[in-house]
Amino acid sequence: MMPGGMNPKAMQRMMRQMGIKNEEIDAERVVIEGKTKKIVIENPTVTAIVMQGKKTYTVMGEEKEEEKGIGKEDIEMVAKQANVSEEKAEAALKKNDGDIAESILELKGED
Repeated sequence: MMPGGMNPKAMQRMMRQMGIKNEEIDAERVVIEGKTKKIVIENPTVTAIVMQGKKTYTVMGEEKEEEKGIGKEDIEMVAKQANVSEEKAEAALKKNDGDIAESILELKGED
């Protein structure tokens, strides 16, 4: 039974009548990235609700916070594409908040 004594099938039927659709999303992981950190939710329960043409996602699960850093692969790619040292590539990525394309353009002098 749902809160208020309504069974789940009746709740689904009522939501359909109001034009509200929901679906379970098969997700292994949800990542929310901020400027300096990211929140990672492993094995989440994700539900998408569509109401009046807008989609809202509900995510439930255990979260962990991670510091956001610049990956070695990104540094190597920028260094190769801009033909500079990895140190210069890393500095450009930090300056450009991890934006690979912007860093390459800056290092090539096209910014």
